[in-house]
Amino acid sequence: MSSFGVRGMSQQFGIRICCCRVCTCINFGFVTSKAGILKMLQLGLATLCEGLLIRYGMPAADTIGQPLMGFLTTTSYCFTTVAILLACYCFSEKSFGLIRQSLFETLFNGIACSMYFSASSYMGFACVVWLHPQFLIKPGFWAYPAMTAAYYIGYAAGLLHGIDAYLAFKHYKGYR
Repeated sequence: MSSFGVRGMSQQFGIRICCCRVCTCINFGFVTSKAGILKMLQLGLATLCEGLLIRYGMPAADTIGQPLMGFLTTTSYCFTTVAILLACYCFSEKSFGLIRQSLFETLFNGIACSMYFSASSYMGFACVVWLHPQFLIKPGFWAYPAMTAAYYIGYAAGLLHGIDAYLAFKHYKGYR
């Protein structure tokens, strides 16, 4: 077993320059592990969704309504929690083992999965019912394609959180 008690994660603290290491407070081994890559992908998809929602959804907020606010809440919640977990795991060797073996990661990822699927479904409904007709008659109405992309990305993010919930549950139960 390597660091964190998980196979495949090697201790790679800091950046190797010639014969020494700098920034040894950062554990780059976690970022390159399966759990680390999942967290980075979750963070990236949440950032992408949030950007699309703010840039293209906010100008059409009167038309979209509640689906926009629900999706913004979901992405904000998931982005913040994943960013905090990623920071903890990268700066503290003990954090991964302690948090991952608790129910927190399983519950967070399960709830995030269901929230993303719910918010994406609601946004998909809004796109078809309210945004698509405007897209057909208004030139340059970019809210429809952007919100369509956002809810597809939301489904992908939900899937990643579902996979992470399963892996966190396996870790919690001791199946590695």
